[in-house]
Amino acid sequence: MERRDFLKTATAATAGSVLVAGGLMTGCKGKEVRPCGINTTGTGKMRLSFEPYELQLKHTFTVASYSRKTTPDVQVRIDFEGLTGYGEASMPPYLGQTVESVSAFLSKVDLGQFNDPCRLDDILSYIDGINEGDTAAKAAVDIALHDLAGKIMGQPWYRIWGLSPEKAPDTTFTIGIDTPDVVREKTKECADKFNILKVKVGLDNDKEMIETIREITDLPIAVDANQGWKDRQQALDEIFWLQEHGIVMVEQPMPKERLDDNAWITENSPLPIFADEAIQRLKDIPSIKGAYSGINIKLMKCTGMREAWKMLNYARAEGMKVMVGCMTETSCAVSAAAQLSPAVDFADLDGNLLISNDRFEGMTVVDGKITLPERPGIGLETI
Repeated sequence: MERRDFLKTATAATAGSVLVAGGLMTGCKGKEVRPCGINTTGTGKMRLSFEPYELQLKHTFTVASYSRKTTPDVQVRIDFEGLTGYGEASMPPYLGQTVESVSAFLSKVDLGQFNDPCRLDDILSYIDGINEGDTAAKAAVDIALHDLAGKIMGQPWYRIWGLSPEKAPDTTFTIGIDTPDVVREKTKECADKFNILKVKVGLDNDKEMIETIREITDLPIAVDANQGWKDRQQALDEIFWLQEHGIVMVEQPMPKERLDDNAWITENSPLPIFADEAIQRLKDIPSIKGAYSGINIKLMKCTGMREAWKMLNYARAEGMKVMVGCMTETSCAVSAAAQLSPAVDFADLDGNLLISNDRFEGMTVVDGKITLPERPGIGLETI
């Protein structure tokens, strides 16, 4: 499929429409569509299509366990009665999913059995039941359905969820593990555009990384060890050192299997400790409760927006902090995750800023702060 064909803009619904139970609302360009729960014409069928797409990183991206210059991705769209919902599956190495596995999953999806895209629970329960894994593929369908349903309703999802966009937090900007010269260069590029940085640690040069950044800026820093620390006392000692150097939170200090060690660090740490690799889906929260201060929700791990919203509310009910994160992604998946951002404590939504070949415009960062568009659905425009 040609890129211009895949991204051809379908008739989109406009924001600001008023829903009246059982009545009509005005969509884009004067088209009338019915609110969710009532099919727009009674004859509509959804059509899913997808294509592979390789994300090109602006810089080599290094974490404690690997380096990469690209990220495999699959772009998804769902068409329904002149409207199009966009989604994507991004697959960094640690997810264990591939373009082939995502494509094989999407080939099994039959949306033709549903005639109302807004019945998200029914449709996404079917999607989740196709098999046990393939979280990124499920997230791609979930995001596209949410985008489509939001366009039918003429509303962005943060408004459907009852969130206030002005409460969206600053987003971190990620600096991967690298040499001092490269770290200085990356820091100079971003220090005046963001209000908080995120630094990958977990190797033997952690302090050098932080000290190099501190030569350039005194911005607050979140660190992500990506399970890289192996000795809990050394990890705790480093966390106290990090606190003295302006670090405000720590992600996944030790391997996820070492629950007791992570719990011990959390109990003794002066900084909040967030689970990342240790948390994927809603069902994982009870097993890590008490071992971490909070959770990092990522759409590619949890199967999408529907599950992410449930995780956010469950974690809050348990007294945990919440962070929303992303992989390296286009503005499609990042903007989908950003719809949750007014309800979280920390946001790491810079994946679209790390690539050079974005296909969309959506969420933006203005003076370091997440800024949500008023466009319906997940708020995208195609480039």
